[in-house]
Amino acid sequence: MSFNDTMKALADPTRRDILNLLKNGSKTAGEIAGNFDMTGATISHHLSQLKKAGLIHEAKQKNFIYYSLNASVFEEVLLWLNALKGENTHEK
Repeated sequence: MSFNDTMKALADPTRRDILNLLKNGSKTAGEIAGNFDMTGATISHHLSQLKKAGLIHEAKQKNFIYYSLNASVFEEVLLWLNALKGENTHEK
């Protein structure tokens, strides 16, 4: 995972929509795909890019793979953005 991969993943509106779906809890690829008018292969590609960027985790349970948010990467991005704004997050 690199910062460039993270920013590239966040730049895509479909990937941001997927992340929004996952903020309420883990979902299977099928549950995610049900919210979009695109092929399963396209959703799989988006999930792969999000995973490569470290923004999501996958966990296998029986016959399903569940995807969930990786909050630690979002925390790193927020810290970077706050530093860019000149905010010291440790003094609050």
